[in-house]
Amino acid sequence: MTTMEKITYRPARDELAYTFGGRLPVAHLRSGDILEVFTEDCFGGLVRGPADLPSQVCRMPYLNPVSGPFFVEDAEPGDTLAIHLVSIAPARDWGMSSTFPHFGALTSTSHTAMLQPPLEERVWVYGIDRQAGSVQFQATETGHTVDLPLEPMIGTIGVAPGGMEARSTIVPDVHGGNLDTPQLRAGATLYLGVRVHGAMLALGDGHARQGEGEACGVGVEIATITTLAIEVIKGVPTMWPRLETDAAIMSIGCARPLEDAYRIAHHDLVGWVGALTGLETLDAYQLVSQAGRAPIGNVCDPNYTVLAAVDKALLPAPTAAYNGAHGRLRQSTAGLG
Repeated sequence: MTTMEKITYRPARDELAYTFGGRLPVAHLRSGDILEVFTEDCFGGLVRGPADLPSQVCRMPYLNPVSGPFFVEDAEPGDTLAIHLVSIAPARDWGMSSTFPHFGALTSTSHTAMLQPPLEERVWVYGIDRQAGSVQFQATETGHTVDLPLEPMIGTIGVAPGGMEARSTIVPDVHGGNLDTPQLRAGATLYLGVRVHGAMLALGDGHARQGEGEACGVGVEIATITTLAIEVIKGVPTMWPRLETDAAIMSIGCARPLEDAYRIAHHDLVGWVGALTGLETLDAYQLVSQAGRAPIGNVCDPNYTVLAAVDKALLPAPTAAYNGAHGRLRQSTAGLG
């Protein structure tokens, strides 16, 4: 890994991107660099109160903007880009959530058509207390309030797809994208397979918090100041997104139906466990079956997201994943969060 350089980037509104692929880079990074980037919320900052219904103040397809893409020097197809999330800080003292007509897990949609009225569109405003580390839920029809833990995450992060494709930022797939998992928080390292020259990394869609599954389709949406570190791992391909923390390794599957996303994630994790530990395939399968977890990212995007996770402590003397990239990036950025 080369000497760290810190790059700070704040996009102008007309620089926000709405696709992975099909965009010119906004800046260049090198392996080992630190990036501090402002990311806008999924509404582009246009929803600021209960009267700001997204269908009225936002315009398709200009939802879920990302900052970038960032061209990563020396990243080529067949490599892996390691992205260590150093810190994710709310950029404002409020966040927004909503329900939409024909969107979310508990309503009819354009692909699950039913003869029923569309879901009411409604906006919730969440106050964010960064010092207390809390996010306040306020019911809209009663006086009930409750403080929830502030657990910032990045909902959308990815690289350009291969095959000259441009994919909407609302879609999760092999390139990353709108993964919407609370596991994408500070301290985690995301591994993405590089599919084009320069990788073309982009990110956005911060959440102050989100429940597993993102049932209504919207987290507590926030703008963020996110700091991350990158490393190019040469000659090591990664088919599906993977995550590593100090305690666990996780594989991410994106597909519809939900069981296919589950299968993708677990197929990848079983293979990863075997490669790291030397366990035979069925032994690895058995261990993951009994000790693994399957947190759901989202069940409302064009593809659903499921993770397969297992604690490192349960694995037999595993080889460090990706030549120890997580530990290296964690150590090199200690004190920056």
